[in-house]
Order: sequence, then structure tokens, then C-alpha cells
Amino acid sequence: MDNRRHRRTGTEPITAKSDLPLRRLLSLIFLPLFAAGTVLLAIWAANSDPGSSPGRAPLLTLAIVCGVLTVVAFLDLLVIRRRRREERASRR
Repeated sequence: MDNRRHRRTGTEPITAKSDLPLRRLLSLIFLPLFAAGTVLLAIWAANSDPGSSPGRAPLLTLAIVCGVLTVVAFLDLLVIRRRRREERASRR
């Protein structure tokens, strides 16, 4: 039986791993930036008048995009945390 999680399907190295420290750093940097962008864009959209430019719809769209990216960065931090815990457990 194969102990590996996934079967190799291409020419990737056997020991190829994601750069977890870099992913963690990027998520830690962009999580608060996207969260702040979400809040600021939502406030701007709420305070915009019907004839203002940019309109309410584009601002809400950008706020939603920033919100989704905030969630993605947060989930990535959770995945990184789980993988690091698994790596530590396998070393023991």
C-alpha cells in the first residue's frame, strides 16, 4: 500500500513542498489589508450619494472582493497551521 496521500501524476519532484513560511507571511500581511479594505469600501459605499462617482455598486463589488480575499487569507492560515502541526507530529 502506498503511504503517500496522492499518487504522483507528473514530473514533480517526490519531495516537492509548498513554501509554508512564505505563504504564512503573505497571509499575515494581506489578511489585515483586505479586512481594512472591506471595511473602508463598505463605509464609502454606504456614504455615497446616488449620483456620486464611483457609484455604490462598484464600491460594494470591491468590498465583496476584498471580503472574499480576507476569508481566503484566513483559511490559508488555518491550512498552514494544520500542516505545520502535522509536520511536527511526524518528526516525533
